[in-house]
Amino acid sequence: MSEWTSEQIAQAALDRDLVTQRQLSDVWNELGTGHDVDPEQFKQCLLRRELLTNYQLEKLLKGDRGGYYYGDYKVLYLVGRGTFARVYRATHRHTGQMRAIKVLRSQFFKEKKDRDNFMREGEMGKALRHPNIVSLLEAVELPHCCYLVMEFIEGQNLREFLKRRGHFDPIEATRIAIDICRGLDYAFQRGVTHRDLKSSNVLVSSLGQAKLVDFGLAGFDEDEKSENARTIDYAALERATGVRKDDTRSDIFFLGCIYYQMLCGRTALEETRDRSVRLSRTRLESIVPITELKPYLPAEIVAVVNKAIKLDPESRHQTPSEMLGELLAIASHAPAPGRNGEDQKASAAPAKQRTLLIIEQNPQLLENLRSQFKHKGYRVLASADPQRPAGLFTDTNRPADCVLFSASSLGEESLEAFNAFAELPQTKSVPAVLLLGPKQQGWTSRAKTDDIRAIATAPIKMKELLALFDKLSGST
Repeated sequence: MSEWTSEQIAQAALDRDLVTQRQLSDVWNELGTGHDVDPEQFKQCLLRRELLTNYQLEKLLKGDRGGYYYGDYKVLYLVGRGTFARVYRATHRHTGQMRAIKVLRSQFFKEKKDRDNFMREGEMGKALRHPNIVSLLEAVELPHCCYLVMEFIEGQNLREFLKRRGHFDPIEATRIAIDICRGLDYAFQRGVTHRDLKSSNVLVSSLGQAKLVDFGLAGFDEDEKSENARTIDYAALERATGVRKDDTRSDIFFLGCIYYQMLCGRTALEETRDRSVRLSRTRLESIVPITELKPYLPAEIVAVVNKAIKLDPESRHQTPSEMLGELLAIASHAPAPGRNGEDQKASAAPAKQRTLLIIEQNPQLLENLRSQFKHKGYRVLASADPQRPAGLFTDTNRPADCVLFSASSLGEESLEAFNAFAELPQTKSVPAVLLLGPKQQGWTSRAKTDDIRAIATAPIKMKELLALFDKLSGST
């Protein structure tokens, strides 16, 4: 359809169960009814009221009739795409819980072997429950598709993080490596290896916790063709060293490569799409010593990196637990980065930054707030769960200097969480702001405010919000 009228857009959204008749009635009441309503104005109203996302609207205007729901989960956005599957952010139509939905691509769904492998990955993943592994909740096979329902992580994968940051200071890199190693150790204790460990399969939450995804690939590849598609780097290492497919020391080698990259900002293995190069032993033997790139790294960190990426598997850490012990020892000493001025600057920066935790469910509004505060020098953490802050703060851990509860999309939940935050022993001394929407100003009298707790009403200028945070923080 080349030109859509407002009525046609409304009917299409209704037919696909994206909106209700009552919601449309509210839109018509605001804009008027009939063909006189400008389609662009109508679309903007749907987006502003959060009845549709940009992703849903684009699909709808392309005429797509499917792909809006997987079971009871309504797709909000496409968040990632790989060779075999796409990953969507979705919300449960009844509970509102946010989830990630991993859907097998149609060309692979046609092959029974690929469907079986995908479902086997799902069933294996369901058995793994650990803070450093993304929880896999359901594995669903239908006549027309296969999909996995997973915990949704607010954050980004480590590959994207490294592209933006370049490299991490040694302490932060070690902390992330510890998280990865803990996940590997838990799985290893249950007879599971990862076999596709790389930076894009490590998610870093907005609270800084690393979580592994895509477990269960050890039995996934049975021939050269699929091996090329998913685990060619592992295949090269296994051929060069003569170990079996599920040898945990191969996971340790690639964790060492990730640790290497986090520390120096350069991949340990040459990046290439050339299959013959990726399968060659020379590529594995040509890793530049990390001390040539970062000569002032602490000796204990260099020792762990070098041991993990030894080509001889007998010379590596033999289990994730062994490597984890060495990483924890490094973390307990909190080594200074040394004489490298760049590293010293990177290490010192977080101490000078003020950290803000934003509680907001709307991804567009969250990203807007996040980018503005980051531009002003804040370190920004985020969560869609208004109850989350209560569990993060303890007598010995204060992850943020201030918490912003945004009520625009969370509504009453945000107000209740803000009030509870003021009463809990571990959070009553933490500054907090409740940001109300224009239609929520009547809630002011219901909010518990004091010297370190305040209310702001949107729209508000950033400089006013920053001044409010400074005032509250100065009272603690």
